[in-house]
Amino acid sequence: MMTGDTIAAIATALGEGGIATIRISGPQALLVADRVFYCLGPPPSQRPAQTFAWGHMHDLERQIDDGIMLIMHAPHSYTREDVVELQCHGGLIIPRQVLRAVLQAGARMAEPGEFTYRAFINGRLDLVQAESVNDLIRARSDRAVRVAKEYKNGRFSKQFREFYDHLLSIASDLEASLAFHEDELPQTVLPDILNQLELIELKIFDFLKNWQNGHYVREGISLVIAGRPNVGKSSLMNALLGKDRVIVSHQPGTTRDVIEEFFIVDGMYTRLFDTAGLRNAECAAEEDGIRRAYDVLRKADIVIYVVDASNVIQNEDIIIIKSLPTKRCLLVLNKVDLGCLVSNPLLNDFRTIETSALLSVGIKEVVREISILVSNFVQLNSFPETIITDRHWIILSETRKILNDGISVLRSSGDQVIAANFVRLAINSIGNLLGRDTTDDVLSSVFSKFCIGK
Repeated sequence: MMTGDTIAAIATALGEGGIATIRISGPQALLVADRVFYCLGPPPSQRPAQTFAWGHMHDLERQIDDGIMLIMHAPHSYTREDVVELQCHGGLIIPRQVLRAVLQAGARMAEPGEFTYRAFINGRLDLVQAESVNDLIRARSDRAVRVAKEYKNGRFSKQFREFYDHLLSIASDLEASLAFHEDELPQTVLPDILNQLELIELKIFDFLKNWQNGHYVREGISLVIAGRPNVGKSSLMNALLGKDRVIVSHQPGTTRDVIEEFFIVDGMYTRLFDTAGLRNAECAAEEDGIRRAYDVLRKADIVIYVVDASNVIQNEDIIIIKSLPTKRCLLVLNKVDLGCLVSNPLLNDFRTIETSALLSVGIKEVVREISILVSNFVQLNSFPETIITDRHWIILSETRKILNDGISVLRSSGDQVIAANFVRLAINSIGNLLGRDTTDDVLSSVFSKFCIGK
């Protein structure tokens, strides 16, 4: 991405709404605003920082809309550049017309994530904090928002910087030790360096242990509702969601695809799936739906298996239930309003709830049991000390391996030269995590995931 020109984009989501914001950032931001925004008093470029004004937005031919202009001078802005934000009426047409006028006035259309990229390049954020901006936008639960805010506020960056600075100190000690002959080197130096490397390796290992926790917070836990046809799977999903999301019919085989909805459990984002009834398919469309059902069932974090309680349990149910993990499965005996004839010793190994999804009986109990199962994946009652992303996991795993290699060298041969090389590699690795001496490929990978306007 270029950083010396002036960029612009619509910073709010397109669609019907009261207000839309067009963001302009760069050395010519105020001059571009002069050409687009007309108001009483001095033009935008002659106004002081942190001020706003009401006026009209124009293109080359006509007035587009009236609204508010906000001015921020470098370095007191998100990008640490001159920034102007134009607030116009929302909708699909007017914001685009204002943006077009801004582009005609000399700005360039911003690329995805370019505003945050400039905040990173200009030292407003490190790379870990920059990633958190996207996590904050994409967050779908209170817990995910809290994690993203912790990252953006620099909590985890501080710990990563401590790794970096500690390794720099160790590298300095190792380099200094090379100036001594082996007989002159104090006996405590190498053991002390070894202990420090082992301490950092142990702390990094603690971060790695919590990767799965962070993955669930960001991506959600998958809950798959499965069972034979016409046992009430879709009715259960509708009851859990509190709305008619899925078509319910007495005719077996109504659901022929995997239907996904988000579901919040104790502030934790979960992905709830309704699936086709598991049986011998009667047509190609149903067969494909059943194949997809088995596919998501195999990948599920939690399985909610539904059985028709008003009939004797079927052999097909027994075969499937035997294959399910008892610690990650909830059996729902549905249709108890029609009686309960289900009985099998196998069911005693599972958490079991009797329900009538049609009458909303037992739904609160199902939610409570789901919460218990979710707590096996994520600590719902406390905030974990360390949560890392996939990128962090890859880099920290690489760093830990490098450190272990350096530790092995010091233990086996005491060769400071080779050990110092491993420490330098570890420093570079942590530097990549924070965005120090980072390759363009890494930066492109991070910022390409952002929306335009952020």
